[in-house]
Amino acid sequence: MGDAMRISRPNAQFQQWEALLHNRSKRQRAREFLVQGVRPIDLAVRHGWRFHALIYDAERSLSDWAAGVLSRTGAQVVAMSPDLLCRLGGKEQDVPELVAVVELPPDDLSRIAVTPAFLGMVFDRPSVPGNIGTMARSVDAFRGAGLIVSGHAADPYDPKSVRASTGSLLSVPVVRVSSHREVLAWVHAHRAEGLPLSVVGTDEDADDDIADLELTGPTLLVIGNETSGLSSAWRHACDAMARIPIGGSASSLNAASAATVTLYEAARQRAGRALRS
Repeated sequence: MGDAMRISRPNAQFQQWEALLHNRSKRQRAREFLVQGVRPIDLAVRHGWRFHALIYDAERSLSDWAAGVLSRTGAQVVAMSPDLLCRLGGKEQDVPELVAVVELPPDDLSRIAVTPAFLGMVFDRPSVPGNIGTMARSVDAFRGAGLIVSGHAADPYDPKSVRASTGSLLSVPVVRVSSHREVLAWVHAHRAEGLPLSVVGTDEDADDDIADLELTGPTLLVIGNETSGLSSAWRHACDAMARIPIGGSASSLNAASAATVTLYEAARQRAGRALRS
């Protein structure tokens, strides 16, 4: 790659990229975040994400995969010393083959496609970035249309969230909103167009089991904060509340685990209805 920029010391450009690992405000100002790994980068290419830069190890021969990515995206290409690239990878010894600097998407609910078969999820005020990534992975696995992160919350583009999603953050729209009001306005707009979109919250003290609710229609599932659960505003906004019946000594499920169970139940019901029709 003779035309690549070369970085062998921690100059201003490297420091700007390294800050994306640790500083949410700088990610927001730069409108970019870091992605690594074959599957996440391939998914970003497949789904048309905009690449600002692709950084590779200046001392390693490129694999066919890496050379193909570098030739396809049209992004700035950077050859970096392995010690610096290791720092961008966020690990002490493992030097990634490629690190991509990817543009943040707009936080626009119109990115989430709403159809008669809609299944989506809201995560209310999450405090753990990894739970957001894990939830995005579950939404993707059960063919959900998107994940909404509402209120004062952890950043979906934190490296811990990006890693936990194993690429699903690049496949499923993840949209941040400042409060439940934006989501409810979006829900009401779709209802006004004739779509009977139902909002279902989860709570361990709810009267109905999740399996007893009808989840085959267009449904938006809502999961609360890891410690305090759903806010009172979301509780009032939900059309129904459901619990996940559990046993043993556990008092509740992790928020991401609860999301996976509710998504599975919705997918199970839909698959059963498809078989009957």
